[in-house]
Amino acid sequence: MDRFVSNFTLRLDATGRVSIPASYRAVLARDGFEGLYCYPAMDQLAVDAGGNALLGAIEALTTAYPPYSDERDAFEPAHYGTSETLKIDGEGRVILSDALKDHAGITEAIAFVGLGHKFQIWEPGRFRAQLAEATGTVRALKKQLGSRVAARDAQKARE
Repeated sequence: MDRFVSNFTLRLDATGRVSIPASYRAVLARDGFEGLYCYPAMDQLAVDAGGNALLGAIEALTTAYPPYSDERDAFEPAHYGTSETLKIDGEGRVILSDALKDHAGITEAIAFVGLGHKFQIWEPGRFRAQLAEATGTVRALKKQLGSRVAARDAQKARE
């Protein structure tokens, strides 16, 4: 599989290192990115992380705007200017910078959360709260979708 899926909670060791889950390391290896590309998530108290697929998504988003446009001038420093490339050691561990840990509120443990082409790094309690909120949102959207499908089917039956 070449997607980041599932979630894992791991503790920081005494030196501040954390092991990247083996399945995530395998995705990064297939992606061909050496290290781990990270930046503070723009809309969450989390860290976005990944490899070439994440960089490609950022590039596509950025280049959707013309050079020198206000939008592009905002996207570039917000993503590239706050990003870091972390080195993965021989045992699959990384050390998050203080800036990344501070943004996400990480102190003792990390929740790794797969999002397909990227993953996020969360403080575990914040992730649990975010997951509960997201689950509620998805349930409401599912009900709306079911209502729309039922209405569409009823309309077709009347025609």
